This record gives sequence, C-alpha cells and structure tokens, in this order.
Amino acid sequence: MECHVYYEGDDDPDKCTARRLEQFDKATLYRSMSQVPYGVVLNPHAEQALSPADAAEGLETLVALDCSWESAEAASFRMRGVHRALPFLVAANPVNYGRPFRLTTVEALAGACRIFGEDDLAAELLEPFRWGETFLTLNEEPLRRYSECADSSAVVAVQEDYLADE
Repeated sequence: MECHVYYEGDDDPDKCTARRLEQFDKATLYRSMSQVPYGVVLNPHAEQALSPADAAEGLETLVALDCSWESAEAASFRMRGVHRALPFLVAANPVNYGRPFRLTTVEALAGACRIFGEDDLAAELLEPFRWGETFLTLNEEPLRRYSECADSSAVVAVQEDYLADE
C-alpha cells in the first residue's frame, strides 16, 4: 500500500501532518495535481464510502488531500482516481480532538489503511505523532467493524448502527 498526498500548503507548517509524513518517508507529497498517481482518493465529499472492497479491486494507492477545510471540496473533485469518503471516525489530533470527521491527513490515511486491513501500516503512519496511538484507540471498534465489511453499503450500515448505539 502506497500513501500519497496532494499538498496545497495553505495550513500551518508546524502542525501539518502531511509534511511530517514526508519528513519520515511515510508518504510522498505532490505540489502539482497532475503528478499525483491514480488511486483511492480520500474525499470527504464523495458519495460512496471507503470499504475493503476498494483494496480488493487492486487499488493499492491511497491519495489524501492536504489543504484547508474551506477549499477541500473543490480541490478534491479535480483529482484523478476513485473517490471514497471515510466513514464516521473521531479525530485524536490536538486541534480537533473528539470531533467527528475532522481528521488530519495522517488520521485519514491511517483510518483508510486500517479499513483495508493494513493495521501495521496504519500504526507506522501514526508513529511520529504523540497522539497517533490515541487515534487508533478512540476508533478501535468502528475501524474493526468497517474492516470486516464486504462493500460500501455494508460500511454505511455499520456506521449507522454504530451511531445509533452512541
């Protein structure tokens, strides 16, 4: 599984998880959208949820978008690839701790890896962050349940069930 990031550079460089991933050789950053390889684009505005079926179809490249939340929708839909939204997950980063769907780039990539059954890679991506293990702990049950799903509709059903239980 390869991790790639389209990087717009419009956030605080000191808090940018994508830059830190690049620094630790855990992801490749691109500053031009045309250079980003084809793969599963983690798009919070996509109509279909990410599921293990996406990895089973040979899509072994994850692409995240690192930009401000305000420009995410417009930028993400210009990217080539299969667009998928992550299901309900809670942020562990210090800026958005406990807020659903407000994930950093590394949290999005790690969540996707975990859904794809790449548990070791998810942990490896989060290793450089003192709160990284907390992300996996906070989301342990939903990530486990999502990873057991056959397809996107099953992921959505699990998400609805999980939210109803809360």
